[in-house]
Amino acid sequence: MVETNSYRLPTPEPGAVLTEVVRANICGSELHIWSGNHPLITDGSLGHEALCRVVELGDGVTTDRAGEPIEVGDYIAPAYFITCGECAYCGRGQFGQCANAYREWSKNPTQHPHFTGTFATHYYVSPDQYFYRVPDGVGDKAAASANCALSQVLFGFDEVGLSHDDTVVVQGAGGLGLNALAVAAESGAETIVIDGVDERLDLARRFGADHTIDMDEYGTVEERAERVRELTDGLGADVAVEVTGVPDAFSEGVELLRKGGRYLEMGNIVPGETTDFDPGKLTRKSIDIVSTMRYDPWYLREALEFLEAHEDDYPFADLLDADFALEDVQEALQASNDRSVTRGSLVPERD
Repeated sequence: MVETNSYRLPTPEPGAVLTEVVRANICGSELHIWSGNHPLITDGSLGHEALCRVVELGDGVTTDRAGEPIEVGDYIAPAYFITCGECAYCGRGQFGQCANAYREWSKNPTQHPHFTGTFATHYYVSPDQYFYRVPDGVGDKAAASANCALSQVLFGFDEVGLSHDDTVVVQGAGGLGLNALAVAAESGAETIVIDGVDERLDLARRFGADHTIDMDEYGTVEERAERVRELTDGLGADVAVEVTGVPDAFSEGVELLRKGGRYLEMGNIVPGETTDFDPGKLTRKSIDIVSTMRYDPWYLREALEFLEAHEDDYPFADLLDADFALEDVQEALQASNDRSVTRGSLVPERD
């Protein structure tokens, strides 16, 4: 059960920003926290994927992290994690792996500054947190999703070395998968998506999928792998992306790739869930596996720039299909968990 409480708004410290939450999306991470399955956050505030409006700037804050001037009333997208700049990972340039990444998000909301999750009327952006002004003309639904799925996909594809002449298989046409299709399509890659829900497959085509594989029609791993080979001159895909969060999808991914292919693992984030896996196939096919969790925080700016350039080319607003009032958060979480909505948003009412 979700608890809601009221707190006095904090005055932002130097380098911090106090914002109003315009729209906060319900991501899979919130469902993991709500169900007690998140490995790091047990009693923190819910919410991380959001569009915010600046209410008050702390001393010294005159620009966003890209040097763009920032003022009260501007819309911003904050990275949902901390980049402390002091831990061993930050020192190695692995800023997305910051040891203190969830320092603020994991705080119990009774602790100052209280508003450390976006399922709230307000959100506190700490001095160690990247944020960027949302370009004029980018819609609120698209902007609210930038700091998670789109940023993660852009970073992941760079890590795996996506090229314009690649064939990419996307396992799953949820939020991550649809963003992955748009990014791959804009890179010039040929795209194949695998899913079992008609509505998702239809949306995948609108997000740039050149080919779709319906799991109801191709019901086994062998059938799906054979279909991928048929679409790739008998070789298999150059790149496969796992964004289902289903462990068995990982072992299937190796079957979908050509020899020397690259596998991007992003969907499975809950420890302790397993799948049968034959490492000999991986070795004999010389497949590279890249896994990513979070992203270097400046990829959030790239995500906003991607939306500025391509929001009209893809139906980003259609990724969100249900709005809920903040006080209906329990209903929103249940509907998201039951999949009676594809992706819901909390939209706080203003006085």
